[in-house]
Amino acid sequence: MEWTEETVACLRGLWSEGLPTAEIGRRLGITKNAVIGKAHRLVLPPRPSPIPAVASTTRVHAETKAVPGPGHVAGTVGSGNLRSDNLGSGKVTAVAQAAWSPPPRSAPPHRAEPPPLRRAHSCCWPLGEPGKPGFHFCDDAALPTKPYCARHADLAYVKVREKREEAA
Repeated sequence: MEWTEETVACLRGLWSEGLPTAEIGRRLGITKNAVIGKAHRLVLPPRPSPIPAVASTTRVHAETKAVPGPGHVAGTVGSGNLRSDNLGSGKVTAVAQAAWSPPPRSAPPHRAEPPPLRRAHSCCWPLGEPGKPGFHFCDDAALPTKPYCARHADLAYVKVREKREEAA
C-alpha cells in the first residue's frame, strides 16, 4: 500500500478521534499492524493501554520508594509511569516495578524419603498410590522380555487364546 497525503490525513483524524487501530485499518482498507507502524513513524501521540491496571490488592503504598535499576536516576513512586515518553526519565512506579519483578520463589515441597534403588531388571508393577507413604514397586525379578514379574505379567497381559474363547 502506498501512503498518500490523503490517507495520512485520514489516519491522523481517525487516530485523534481515539478509534481502535483495528477499526482505523478497516476504514482505510489496511491491516491494524500497518496502522500501528505508520502511527509510530508519524510519531502520533501514544494511546493509553487497553490492559487494565494492576489490581489494587497488589499495589504498593505510595510512601514506599522504588528501587531504581542500574544507570537510572532515583525518583519517587508515583512520579512517573512506563509510557514511552517517560521511559528515559529514570522514574519507576511501584506498580510497574511489582509488575516486572519475578514472583517470589517458594521452598520446594517436602518429599518423603526416596524409594530404595531398584535392580536393573526388576518388576515395575506399582503397589500403593503414587505420592503417598508406602508407595513402591514390586521389585521382584522381571521376565526376560517383560517389565513385570510372572505374577504381575499374568494380570497385565491378556492371552490371545483366552480373548478368543470369551468372544465365542
